[in-house]
Formats: sequence, structure tokens, C-alpha cells
Amino acid sequence: VVDLTVVSIAKLIQGTLSVKTLGGPIMIAEMAGQQAREGAANFVYFIALISINLAVLNFLPIPVLDGGHLLFFFIEAAIGKPVNTKIREVAQQVGIFILVILMIFVFYNDITRYFFS
Repeated sequence: VVDLTVVSIAKLIQGTLSVKTLGGPIMIAEMAGQQAREGAANFVYFIALISINLAVLNFLPIPVLDGGHLLFFFIEAAIGKPVNTKIREVAQQVGIFILVILMIFVFYNDITRYFFS
């Protein structure tokens, strides 16, 4: 499951997987409903899959995520002192901006998929 998530992220970055395949809360709710109708085991497996995907995404080196914090810890270990506070603040703002843009994009995908297809 982790491999599939990492490969999918790489394909998105390379452009070999369409960004239209990204889904947000509406798509997740729709798929959860489908899995629940197919049985409790399918639903539990789907929820576990979502949890694993979120864990993998959380470790991406985006400053506001855990992976971003780890990146700063590694940088601190490499240079022997904490990263400048101003640099951290700007990085956090950029990270938040990236996440907000991603959220808007997946909501847009969900809405167009749900209402216009």
C-alpha cells in the first residue's frame, strides 16, 4: 500500500498520472459508501488504506507537515545549529500555501466530478 502511494505521487510529479484522479472529501465519502455497501471487511480495508495514505502524505517534506519538521531536524543536525526562525516562518507559510492550493484543487476535482460528469 505504501509503495502504491509513493509510486502514485511520483507519477503525479512526472505527469504520467493525471491530476484529475486526485480526490478530496467528497470522493472519499462516496467511495467509503460504496465499500460499506459491499461489506464491513471492504469498508475497514478502505479506511485502513486512507489512514496509510494520510500517514505517507504526512511525511512529505512540506514544512507544516511532520516530514517538513523532520527535514528541519536533519538540516539542524547537518549544520549544527537551528535553522533561522525567519526562514522557518517563511517555509511554514509556503507549506500552508501549498496545502491550501492542494485542498482547493481536490475540492474542485470533486465538485466537477460529482456535479458535471
